[in-house]
Amino acid sequence: MTGPAIRVENLGKRYRLATGPGQMDYRTLRESLSSAIRKPFRRRPKAEEFWALSGIDFQVQPGEVVGIVGRNGAGKSTLLKVLSRITKPTTGFVDLTGRVGSLLEVGTGFHPELSGRENIFLNGSILGMARREIAAKFDEIVAFAEVEKFLDTPVKRYSSGMYVRLAFAVAAHLEPEILIVDEVLAVGDATFQKKCLGKMGEVSKTGRTILFVSHNMQAITRLCPRAILLDRGKVIADGPSPEVTRAYLHSDQGTTAARVWSDPATAPGNAIVRLKSFRVCDRSGKTREVIYTNEAVGLEITFEVLEAGHVLIPNFPVFNDDGVCVFHTMETDPEWKRKKRPAGTYTSTAWIPSDMLNEGTLLVGAAMTTLEPMNVHFFEPDAVAFQILDTADGESSRGDYQGAYPGAIRPKLEWKTDYTPGGTPNEPAR
Repeated sequence: MTGPAIRVENLGKRYRLATGPGQMDYRTLRESLSSAIRKPFRRRPKAEEFWALSGIDFQVQPGEVVGIVGRNGAGKSTLLKVLSRITKPTTGFVDLTGRVGSLLEVGTGFHPELSGRENIFLNGSILGMARREIAAKFDEIVAFAEVEKFLDTPVKRYSSGMYVRLAFAVAAHLEPEILIVDEVLAVGDATFQKKCLGKMGEVSKTGRTILFVSHNMQAITRLCPRAILLDRGKVIADGPSPEVTRAYLHSDQGTTAARVWSDPATAPGNAIVRLKSFRVCDRSGKTREVIYTNEAVGLEITFEVLEAGHVLIPNFPVFNDDGVCVFHTMETDPEWKRKKRPAGTYTSTAWIPSDMLNEGTLLVGAAMTTLEPMNVHFFEPDAVAFQILDTADGESSRGDYQGAYPGAIRPKLEWKTDYTPGGTPNEPAR
């Protein structure tokens, strides 16, 4: 194959958003004609234009693995839909060399009335594969997807997790030259997500091109040597993935480290207590999306007690990106331990010491509990998320080792070694 696998030039995608009364309602023909007669000279409200993509330029060479990052609404999914030929561009063009396999949304490419078995062959046919080619990969696809018992069941009866497992297995095993994968993998469980990432790593080594969208910066940096950062439909960074993900996490593009519930009527909680805000911060009080291993991490919750007289305990479960609970912490401030709280607003912060957490994405839930009797007033799972990155200066617990370091946590422990000089040297063996 000569030339780029993907070539994108001046790509733009415009949507028209109807504005004004009557633009989005459904009227009968009589009502429409009547309205036109009564108001013949009234100007129609102009539809608002929204550019989901604007002036996108990049190339991807055969065998490259490229990550696409950006906050929600940045244009990532629209870009992949254009590349997958699901949506036509408004301006510019896309040139793709080779067959394209896409996994963008749960249900993409599957016929709900057909069985899993039939959909495997249907997808292969769409990719232009002969039946014998699909049959040769069939057992491998089924084993990977772990849906043997449901193979002859219509996929409309599949759970979202089963759907994604089969869809990914088909997309990865039917050997398209270009594989496009969106955040849809988040629907699966942590074990399967890890399995998918491993498979994408294998696919990349066979010389096939991969575009991968994810909010998991560790997955992007481990799998993709190169990343592209989108914001408001434009490319604002394109380069080595560690640099691009660092730019994303250090800018205002990342929005996962703080949440605010400004409307008490809809905020998590009940008539006793309501959640107001939750965020990740450093010792200076700044909200942070990325924290280095040698920095302390603050988990700050603000809540309002509406009804006095209850023993309320803020608590946070912390999970890593493998779905493992790293730890669960409850408030231990002696001023409020086992004490009933008066009405008012409270802000509590739990501090995670420096040199404890391993690299990766951490998801934190926000909960409020009374223990006697047990009552969970609110629980907001995955309320905030942040990234832990190694300082890369050799001063963390892994020293000068540069690979991924195993374990859910990475405490920097105190080591002490006693040395006694001298001693009797070993005599040579006779």
